[in-house]
Amino acid sequence: MLCFSLFIRSLLGATLLTSACSPADGDKASTDQPQATAQAPGGKKGKKGGHKKGKSTDLPAGLRKVGRLTDGILESSGLCAAPEAGTYFTFGDDGQQPIVYQVDATGQQVGQFTLGAPNHDWESLSRDNRGNYFMGDCGNNNSDRRNLAILRFRPEQPTKVSKINFSYPDQTEFPPNKSERNFDCEASLWHDGQVYLFTKDRAQSSTCKVYTVPETPGTYKAKLVTKLAIPGQVTDATLAPSGRRLVLLARQELFILDGNSWDAILKATPRHISLKGAGQTEGAAFKNENTLLLTTEQGAVYELDVQ
Repeated sequence: MLCFSLFIRSLLGATLLTSACSPADGDKASTDQPQATAQAPGGKKGKKGGHKKGKSTDLPAGLRKVGRLTDGILESSGLCAAPEAGTYFTFGDDGQQPIVYQVDATGQQVGQFTLGAPNHDWESLSRDNRGNYFMGDCGNNNSDRRNLAILRFRPEQPTKVSKINFSYPDQTEFPPNKSERNFDCEASLWHDGQVYLFTKDRAQSSTCKVYTVPETPGTYKAKLVTKLAIPGQVTDATLAPSGRRLVLLARQELFILDGNSWDAILKATPRHISLKGAGQTEGAAFKNENTLLLTTEQGAVYELDVQ
């Protein structure tokens, strides 16, 4: 009887111990499940629009999340330093209002203005060294647009917009065959009196074509400067303060081209950096020589250390 009683007590103790551990195991399992997708007003669930949360993922070394864009700033499509130190301009792409938002380095809105031109498909923003800004209204998903333009303006006079209209010298069909659709430009930047255009290769031939148009308003045939071997679809471009490093952002990755001159940069072999887990990365701007600020269409704001 004593042995049987001891056996029963041992069996009951083991059962109670197992019961006490199971909630912790259940909690651990639940953290591995995808979180619900949030949908902001006017956004599209599971697609573009709205700030969404996804499954938690370890980020690559050097990449850290530092904030989120203020609610209402939807589908951030580009990023550029604003005149006030420590602030940046961002905006939505096609379908969004022609509003340029000013945010701090964590994504919190500190101002906004309405640009005096419609948003056909805004995709990038850059500035020169005299306070002029250049908005790339040249998103061209199907390579069928005939109204491509760079909008030149000054933030203190946003209703006064002049246009740099352009077309591609090597495009003859609208749209061309799918294998030739490399006329979508989501990345541009000003450099030395020219606006450089970097195409997003939708033909998947890993070729980013680089064109230029003058900074002066008018109507032009863009000049094809070079072709870069970029195995990704380019979504933004930014130049380091030193002028010796070009970053071409793509979706969840970026490419760095270093050189002692602009010509050397365009001939450099691109270095690849993974941004896996960051989301649909669309905006990039240098905070300083070795730190990038990145935004996504889902509203996240990241910093990335680059060497």
